[in-house]
Amino acid sequence: MSDMPTIAILAGGLATRLRPLTSDCPKALIPVAGEPFAFHQLRLLAANGFKSVVFLIGHLGEQIVDAVGDGSAFGLSVQYHSDGPALLGTGGSIAQALPVLGDEFCTIYGDSWLDFAFAGAIAHYRSHSGPALMSVINSDIASEAPNVEYANGRILHYSKTERTPAMRYVDYGFGMFAASVFDAVSTDRPTDLAMIQHRLADDGRLLGFETAIPYHEVGSLTGRQALEDHFLAQRHARA
Repeated sequence: MSDMPTIAILAGGLATRLRPLTSDCPKALIPVAGEPFAFHQLRLLAANGFKSVVFLIGHLGEQIVDAVGDGSAFGLSVQYHSDGPALLGTGGSIAQALPVLGDEFCTIYGDSWLDFAFAGAIAHYRSHSGPALMSVINSDIASEAPNVEYANGRILHYSKTERTPAMRYVDYGFGMFAASVFDAVSTDRPTDLAMIQHRLADDGRLLGFETAIPYHEVGSLTGRQALEDHFLAQRHARA
């Protein structure tokens, strides 16, 4: 896809579940299979056609800047946008970074390994009306408690705290947005992206894109180990 949008990597959190590993190291740089997780993630994004990446950084973010640089080592153009002295949450960080994200952009979490059809999700967004898209996976595949009601290409309800019997899917972690979604989001207090998506779904304005490819995350010690095992299995399969 020649006109891939910018993708924002949400990498500003405190990563408390990974302490003591993250006491003096940001989660994006936690070693996985011998190198920082961000290096794996950036190579994956480049392989999927992305050219422009913006790290939204906060806690220990200067270490990410030092490690990744301008992104040329990964075939990417990488920029950075910092929350500043007070963490703004995932939604607030995006709202503050709008000037460098463009009129439409993608988002991914800094601890997520999503080896799926990015281009397919982007094409789905662009071919349908709606200011935002959420990727989803069936909770049976994800082996997690569902938090999404999804049907006929639309997210009908999304909540991390209010479960309903109709929920059968899990938020996969990839999103796409029109910048206008964040025009009214405050940048002087923390705002969670999940709450923005919750409102979009309830207003009938959140597209869905289903994938069946399991995801991995390094937001926990067990998740990090599972991803290392996944990488090892892939290497053996290629040998």
